Amino acid sequence: MQKSDFEYLLPEHRIATHPLEQRDASKLLVYRDGKIADRWFSELPDLLPENSQLIFNNTRVVKARLHFTKTEGAKPIEVFCLAPYQMSVEDSMNATRQTQFECLVGNLKRWKDHALHLNLGDGLVLTAEKGSRIGHAFVIHFSWNSDDAFSRILEIAGKIPLPPYMNRDAENADVERYQTVYAASNGSVAAPTAGLHFTQKVFDQLTAQNHQWYDVTLHVGAGTFKPLDDGEVEKHEMHSEELLLSRDWLEGYLAHKGTRFAVGTTSLRTLESCHWMGVKILQGQPLEDLGQFEAYSLDHTYSTEEAYSALLGHMETHNIQSAALKTQLMIKPGYHIKSVKGIITNFHQPGSTLLLLVSAGIGNHWKEVYQHALEKDYRFLSYGDSSLLYFD
Repeated sequence: MQKSDFEYLLPEHRIATHPLEQRDASKLLVYRDGKIADRWFSELPDLLPENSQLIFNNTRVVKARLHFTKTEGAKPIEVFCLAPYQMSVEDSMNATRQTQFECLVGNLKRWKDHALHLNLGDGLVLTAEKGSRIGHAFVIHFSWNSDDAFSRILEIAGKIPLPPYMNRDAENADVERYQTVYAASNGSVAAPTAGLHFTQKVFDQLTAQNHQWYDVTLHVGAGTFKPLDDGEVEKHEMHSEELLLSRDWLEGYLAHKGTRFAVGTTSLRTLESCHWMGVKILQGQPLEDLGQFEAYSLDHTYSTEEAYSALLGHMETHNIQSAALKTQLMIKPGYHIKSVKGIITNFHQPGSTLLLLVSAGIGNHWKEVYQHALEKDYRFLSYGDSSLLYFD
């Protein structure tokens, strides 16, 4: 498979750079058994099979862009926090006084070896010191003179990290709209955008229709926007993201007997990654991070119920309530999705790993789905419209 197999022409004017006034007013494309229907997102509860279960990613986008200005009026040095350095997301978000992150640096030439300072008011000062280089990023040591958690420092000092393809600065409205209404766990630098359409009204309708839902956590990294490398798909190095494996959500999954849907690619990646972590336990291996292609060499005969039961048993035996683990799983055509019947997701960039995932679920029908969406004036990418895709 080549990157070119997953390209399509996306006119710039079809990219939604601002959200709709009402979250659940977006269009909803429904694909099932080779047929496509145009609906509205507010109709979703009526379109799901009886007693469905939705799985959401409850990660919360942090204000990861920090602007340090040495002199008033000068162009700022931007420090974009990508991921914690040598610690878990939860620990880094709760850190006080100091922490370290891998960061991209804008206007790098202006940052010599001096410390950068950002006055946050009431005597609170955030300091950034540049450390070693890791690829395109730097290890940045942050320190501040209070017992506030780092998540609070970012909330005060930072800006919402809108996707690069929006080509605009974050506005006040983005603080609320580039965040799901159920966001809870600080740590992402990109929103799980399939969830942006959900409102309290939709949740009330889901309840009225006897549908169920629960949350998982995967902290979305900036690597989600990295396009596939040119050439063979398998040569692309997947980004690594941290997920939170929890007894609570494993039990929620195992207790349900109806149809399940993942809300977003990050929820699906979490569910599938944990499936393979459970299979590794069943095969006598330790509970550990999942590599890019490990899943393809593991035993495919186990069901997700068996894999999750093994995970739950392992956690109970070792008295583990939750565990932070990393996944680099690449879901591509040829991969059989085991944990859910379908996905609720937005329309993704050409030549992206997210489009690979969609193709794994519905095969080459993705081309018909995306062509239909283009012809019917659907809005694309993070602030765009939605789809409900039943896997083949």
